[in-house]
Amino acid sequence: MALLSSHLFPFSAVHRRAPTTSTTTNLFPWNKPRKPNDTVKFLYSPLVQRHVRLDERFVTRFNVPANAQDLIHNVGATVGVLGGAYGLVSSFDDLTRRNILDQGLSRKLVHILSGLLFLVSWPIFSNSSEARYFAAFVPLVNFLRLLVNGLSLVSDQGLVKSVTRKGDPKELLRGPLYYVGILMLCAVVFWRESPIGVVSLAMMCGGDGVADIIGRRYGSIKIPYNQKKSWAGSISMFIFGCLVSIGMLYYYSALGHVEFNWENILPRVAFISVVATVVESLPITEVIDDNISVPVVTMAVAFFIFNH
Repeated sequence: MALLSSHLFPFSAVHRRAPTTSTTTNLFPWNKPRKPNDTVKFLYSPLVQRHVRLDERFVTRFNVPANAQDLIHNVGATVGVLGGAYGLVSSFDDLTRRNILDQGLSRKLVHILSGLLFLVSWPIFSNSSEARYFAAFVPLVNFLRLLVNGLSLVSDQGLVKSVTRKGDPKELLRGPLYYVGILMLCAVVFWRESPIGVVSLAMMCGGDGVADIIGRRYGSIKIPYNQKKSWAGSISMFIFGCLVSIGMLYYYSALGHVEFNWENILPRVAFISVVATVVESLPITEVIDDNISVPVVTMAVAFFIFNH
């Protein structure tokens, strides 16, 4: 059952989609279209028609080819999203420097917002199969930035204070680096053609991020098998993981990229959230970072859930 009828969203992909075959979708089998009765159905992004068109007078006068229009579109989107990402981190750096925000809270807010805003930005890019690589360029830039600062090749104290726990540049080579690596992975492998990447990022950013904030503030009652985790944190991860996942799926449905049945999708997303919450609560942080364990397990469970 489509959540929103296509006539309410004339700009949506429902009006533009056309059968297509791309190298990426052949490479990743979970990106194949689902049967009509499947719980979640992500739609192929059309390769010919675009979200926006350049001014017709400009196109006519300068005879801009379709592939050049697509390139201009994606480059512009990349620059805009990259600027937004840089502005987000700089804003929290400024708030931390002025002692308006605690460094720990600033770090977790960056963790939550940067990933979710990146996920929200995907529909800005064109419908070509190459658009995912332009989007992935944004976390790649941040990946390289973290790498050079973590190796102390350059020194950006604002970045270090915004995304590390203790202000040690070497911390950039662990959790933050894994985080942007997962952003790149989801963009390239899953993109807008699969709910797996959407739910995985929602759990990593919204679920795990909020769990840390709530757990530190209200986590006096610890989980018996892990004294570093609390019931308050785990419960909040489950709740916010569910809410953010459903919210993101609703967002993509409104834009025509996904169709799903509420009665079937809610319990499945809830089950995925339970598994991700259990994994986050395990005493394995010293062995494997939450920014790897939570999204990777979510991907595996979501792959099974959405394909059966």
